[in-house]
Amino acid sequence: MLEKLRLALYGLALTLATPALALDPALLIGEMETLEPVESYTPAITGYLREDGSTGDLSDYAGKVVVLNFWATWCGPCKAEMPSLQALQDELGPEGLDVVTVAFGRHNPAAMRDFWDDAGITSLPLYLDPQTELARGLEVRGLPHSFVIGRDGRILAQLIGDADWSAPETLAVIRAYLEDEAPE
Repeated sequence: MLEKLRLALYGLALTLATPALALDPALLIGEMETLEPVESYTPAITGYLREDGSTGDLSDYAGKVVVLNFWATWCGPCKAEMPSLQALQDELGPEGLDVVTVAFGRHNPAAMRDFWDDAGITSLPLYLDPQTELARGLEVRGLPHSFVIGRDGRILAQLIGDADWSAPETLAVIRAYLEDEAPE
């Protein structure tokens, strides 16, 4: 019992000692009106499958700001937003951003590749969450569902639904995260 209490108090102290990113609310306009900054937290589940069947982990992106996007081949809004996620990667990748796409549930890899080809996606990863463990761990509530993850692996914000990730207001928000999360 004491050990559980000690661990809980340690976790609370760590959480309180980690400052939350103070995103300027004036940036949350247009496409970013529905972005929800959250009290930052480290997800308990961080694993996924790569297209080749090997296991990956969100820690593979340590040191980068990540836009983590959950999607599905049957999801119309997912297909509509995917080219703008590609544009976001193209625009801000050189500044330290990685757009990480994870297919929700079971998918045929050939259908995933066709989806990518139809949407004109050339450099986003084709990752899978076939048992939806990662999605459940992050409490994904519908598709598409995206998260902004800081360089330290902590969730900073979420956006439920589709967005134009290449819109000027979106680029401004993601640049703010890149600047606030810049290594010292």
